[in-house]
Amino acid sequence: MQKEQILHYVKTHLTTARYQHVVGVAAAAKQLAIQYGGDPEQAEIAGLLHDVAKQLPLEQMQSLAQRSFGDTLDTEIMVNGNLLHGYAAVTMARELFGVTDATLLASLAHHTTGAPVMNTLEKIVFLADYIEVHRTFPGVETLRALAKQDLDRAVLAGYDSTLYHLLEEKQPIYVGTIVNRNALLAMIMKNKEGKGYETR
Repeated sequence: MQKEQILHYVKTHLTTARYQHVVGVAAAAKQLAIQYGGDPEQAEIAGLLHDVAKQLPLEQMQSLAQRSFGDTLDTEIMVNGNLLHGYAAVTMARELFGVTDATLLASLAHHTTGAPVMNTLEKIVFLADYIEVHRTFPGVETLRALAKQDLDRAVLAGYDSTLYHLLEEKQPIYVGTIVNRNALLAMIMKNKEGKGYETR
């Protein structure tokens, strides 16, 4: 029942293109969960909810986010809807659909900026947002292929894709995204290569 309620809500409150995107993310997240030992239903619900606040006015996003996070969010996040909408989605998931799963809520909050330490669902939703079937940006096919091989390295590639894009567009970069990307890189180096950062 919860899935049907969410589907109806996003279909009636988002543009057609945004609705198609969230359905695509839900499908990609479900598949990644199957591949990487997550909960497919949980991942699908997270995918459907991740952009539920995306098209709200900034002031409404701010009010929603404050109800769940108080004054703990960085100013950079609070004034940028592209960064804030995931945190606003947490409140909407709780209040509109009764979601209480902390892991799922964290995946909504962090699907754009990431986090210094991410659980499997957070990584899945973060990555699904990049690789869903409607995405057409340069390099997406490479990212999709990597997603089938290594979850952590695919998430890292997602970070890098965003950073490259923002640099090319001469857009500001949220420092937290860089911190989170570097934390993941350090973890990959430590866990899979047995060493820290390499220098060329």
